[in-house]
Amino acid sequence: MTYQELVQRIVDLQDEGLELFNAGKSVLGKNLLATHVGSFDGVQILIQGGIHAREYISSLLMVEQARYLHATDAVKNGGIYFIFLTNPDGAEIVLDGINNLPCDITKQYLSLANGGFDFSQYKANVNLVDLNTNFDADWGSGSQNVRCPNTQNFIGFYPNSEREVNSLINFTYQVRPSLTISYHSKGEVIYYGFTGESEQNLERDRMIGEQLSATTGYPLELTENSSGGYKDWCIQKLTIPAYTIEVGSNSLAHPIGEEYLPEIFAQNKDVPLVALNLAIEYRNQINFVQKSSITRPRIHNLFKRRF
Repeated sequence: MTYQELVQRIVDLQDEGLELFNAGKSVLGKNLLATHVGSFDGVQILIQGGIHAREYISSLLMVEQARYLHATDAVKNGGIYFIFLTNPDGAEIVLDGINNLPCDITKQYLSLANGGFDFSQYKANVNLVDLNTNFDADWGSGSQNVRCPNTQNFIGFYPNSEREVNSLINFTYQVRPSLTISYHSKGEVIYYGFTGESEQNLERDRMIGEQLSATTGYPLELTENSSGGYKDWCIQKLTIPAYTIEVGSNSLAHPIGEEYLPEIFAQNKDVPLVALNLAIEYRNQINFVQKSSITRPRIHNLFKRRF
């Protein structure tokens, strides 16, 4: 698969009646393509994937989820936002290498950082920042954090330094989700909770997580020794339930091939709808900060073109 083929999978959703829009921009100016299923009224949830470059199988999964929900008209109350590929620059590096990057200095920098070899294991964005360690949520306190530019685990030189991270933060404030899910690979596990969360909210998150676990068949685990992720930021700053779902068996190699997508989709097909219904059920226990001062965005259709 090439990067353009991956983007085309997302763009093709327009042929099925789904409207695409931009949730933000990457460092290199690529669109963070998104869609919405259901009503813009009522409870909303947000699902994002592809924040780690090599984990684009999560983007393909979300395309299938959005297609399934739209085709079946399954969402009767509230709505679901999908941001398919939060790290498009990184995904392009994994899929196409660095030859198409616009800056020779950047190419040399990335080549040296990666030993000049295979980029299939690359996780970071084009700035060699691991986006899922860059959020301002106990930033820099994770057990695997790296403090120099690297193909993975580099936290950035300061929190929220990256354009993709700020795009996701700003979009989250705009749409006011009551629950978020971040799709990653691999491990077939669901992580919940974060340091400092109140006992009441942690119990709420555990109860919702148990239903997501029953839906997928993945075990539920409490987050430990991790920080700076989007899930962590949502829990700490917004006090909403947020989950990281790792798809694909640990026995599989990165990047997980598309041949495993049918099995992964079967396990996760119902997750968005179950999550939305649970968010509706628990709405009285969910407190989103600054709720009264935020307006939801206008949604602009993107015509088919080469991104």
